[in-house]
Amino acid sequence: MARGKLRIYLGAAPGVGKTYAMLSEAHRRIERGTDCVVAYVEHHRRPRTEVMLHGLEQIPRRELEYRGGTFTEMDVDAVLRRAPAVALVDELAHTNVPGSRNTKRWQDVEELLAAGIDVISTVNIQHLESLGDVVESITGVRQRETVPDEVVRRADQIELVDMSPQALRRRMAHGNIYKPDKVDAALSNYFRPGNLTALRELALLWVADRVDAYLTEYRSEHRVSAIWGSRERIVVGITGGPEGGTLIRRAARLAEKGAGGEVMAVYISRSDGLTAASPKELALQRTLVEDLGGTFHHVMGDDVPAALLDFARGVNATQIVLGVSRRRSWQYVFGPGVGATVARESGPDLDVHLITHAEAGKGRGLPGMRGARLGRTRVISGWLTGVLGPLVLAWLLNSVVPDVGLANDMLLFLSLTVAAALLGGLLPALASAVVGSLLLNWFFTPPVHTLTIADPQNIVAIVVFVGVAVAVASVVDLAARRTQQAARLRAESEILSFLAGNVLRGETGLEELLERVRETFGMESVALLERTGETAPWTCAGSVGPRPAETPDDADVDVPVGDHMALSLRGRVLPAADRRVLAAFAAQAAVVLDRQRLKGEADRAKELAEGNRIRTALLAAVSHDLRTPLAGIKAAVSSLRSDDVEWSEEDEADLLEAIEEGADRLDQLVGNLLDMSRLQTGTVTPVLRETDLDEVVPMALGGVPEDSVELDIPETLPMVQVDRGLLERAVANVVENAVNHGPPGEKVLVSASALADRVEVRIVDRGPGVPDEVKERIFEPFQRYGDAPRGVGVGLGLAVARGFTEAIRGTVHAEDTPGGGLTMVLSVPMAPERQDQPALPAAAGP
Repeated sequence: MARGKLRIYLGAAPGVGKTYAMLSEAHRRIERGTDCVVAYVEHHRRPRTEVMLHGLEQIPRRELEYRGGTFTEMDVDAVLRRAPAVALVDELAHTNVPGSRNTKRWQDVEELLAAGIDVISTVNIQHLESLGDVVESITGVRQRETVPDEVVRRADQIELVDMSPQALRRRMAHGNIYKPDKVDAALSNYFRPGNLTALRELALLWVADRVDAYLTEYRSEHRVSAIWGSRERIVVGITGGPEGGTLIRRAARLAEKGAGGEVMAVYISRSDGLTAASPKELALQRTLVEDLGGTFHHVMGDDVPAALLDFARGVNATQIVLGVSRRRSWQYVFGPGVGATVARESGPDLDVHLITHAEAGKGRGLPGMRGARLGRTRVISGWLTGVLGPLVLAWLLNSVVPDVGLANDMLLFLSLTVAAALLGGLLPALASAVVGSLLLNWFFTPPVHTLTIADPQNIVAIVVFVGVAVAVASVVDLAARRTQQAARLRAESEILSFLAGNVLRGETGLEELLERVRETFGMESVALLERTGETAPWTCAGSVGPRPAETPDDADVDVPVGDHMALSLRGRVLPAADRRVLAAFAAQAAVVLDRQRLKGEADRAKELAEGNRIRTALLAAVSHDLRTPLAGIKAAVSSLRSDDVEWSEEDEADLLEAIEEGADRLDQLVGNLLDMSRLQTGTVTPVLRETDLDEVVPMALGGVPEDSVELDIPETLPMVQVDRGLLERAVANVVENAVNHGPPGEKVLVSASALADRVEVRIVDRGPGVPDEVKERIFEPFQRYGDAPRGVGVGLGLAVARGFTEAIRGTVHAEDTPGGGLTMVLSVPMAPERQDQPALPAAAGP
């Protein structure tokens, strides 16, 4: 059976019209005679969307019981039995109720696709798993329901449902998305213009990348080698020379002239690794192209023009930018050069720009042929083997094992030459070849004990021996040097990988980085010095090891970082080959120092901003919420003291009751302010003891009307380890908040149950509830959600409740009440000796 096809309507935010577009597509298909059914569509009571369901066959949903409530989910078995051609499945990222066939709805969709049913679904950009952190940084809300990116990418069609932020906000204001009582809060929080614009851009970019993937896949399947100029992609060929910066900037200017232009810098190195550009220049050019919004690529290829053209065609580039050759005029006798070859072979679909620069025609020069440094011990051993070895071997062949034959004598002397090359390099090997040839001529080539050679064949043998010895010595020496260079480069790459990983991710502090420098180079001490000006004294920003240098002049090695900073090392003088990696360490040390200082300044600014916010909120609360009960008390007292009016006993009782209520209100408000102050200053010290919940929770209900709460605390619950006073205050604040926001006449349910090693207290109200994106924000100080009436508090109750709960090692969070409303779940730990006992059955709240 062929797999079904998946079509997804992708939107940037709720309300852009994904479900409406999906239902419109269903009506079009039904008009064409396609068997199309609604497997699951959620219209959220939006009239226009609800109307679109008319005339469509709907598969009955499956009902599930969970925590005392009844929920409906898509009935996968019913859809499979019905076996339609097309099934509509809304909200692809939805998490199913526990007890469902699958955990996530996209897994249900996978079953339908595997059964050969085409599926049309919807999802918002904020529900893609890879974008969770980005969306949270934009909106401040962490999406809990996500779908893997790969599931969406595998879709056969992805259609973007787009709408401008202004149009979406107008739809919101007209009540087409949320109920009128939630519109103001949504517009001022999640649906702010900046949030919607950023989410819209995120959706457009994601779809654009998916279009690129479709285009690449199509070109590959149909073997399209010609370039399709869907947008400007400019490839910059760099050699690591000084002209690289000029070429990259010119390419960036070309890219800016076309919308969506992209710059890709590519460096092509030969596979033998014998010629290479300056790593420092390449690093600078990599940084430059990334700063300009481009990408850097390193490609291997012996034929540079062919490799460059293959790369350009592979990425569907439209232009290539190259620099005019640095070769002198006479050097063109060896060939036309890379630029001319690329321009000749590029074809009509790829433009080539040859850019002039200051280094053109000045000559390329030769790369420095610097071999690996060999240790003194190895060099001495090589010279001893190359000079004394042949003398000892000649003595052994003359006195101990004579007459082994001239050919064997040559092989033995050749082995000493190879050994000298392995130990000391090329010069000891050449010396061994010369000494060995003289000894062979003197002792073993007739006539012996003379430098004369009688047999012409022996002359050829001696010449061949010298030639082979020199050639073998050269090859062995080159191999030894390449091996040592490779080992050194591997060590450098590991060090640079450490810098690119830990340091750039901010996982390493300054002292850890300096300690890594000291260990890497075996130094006594390392210090990062800085000064404010050319004549200002040096100060130490950070150091490790004994006796760090106080000035760069006191150090054995110093690496300047900019004009007013230097990395100074004490212990020994480092070779020039080590300074390249040391310079990278120095640059990153300056970056780490700047990051630490910026982080400190950001933390201080955050503290100041938080303090200012709290002070502003406190002033607003004092100016209104605290003055309201004071005004009532003042008015009642003034009335009682008035001599102009004769008050009856009932009137006096009412006025005194108003005074008492105002005083109680003031006492509660001031108490919350003092509690918040204690939490912020860290002066809350809980005393944890074993306690029964049925002794604490009823005491917390004294501040609310008796008939406003329904209590369900089983006596069989395990004991908990809490501070009774703090738990009582936390529960009291949460219950009072639920009573204030619940509908009149509807009781708040307070229930408790045991779960693993914790006990949960659930405070359930039937009020308007809050959106998911606001559930964490309501626990912040001075936050009052939606249309909470003035005079009911300063927005500290839930903040104090969470602070007290966390002080006793508990948690509190908000959940939606099935059927409408908000449920506060307050979880506290069981007493230690009770945790290993089986939890007794307890009533669960809805």
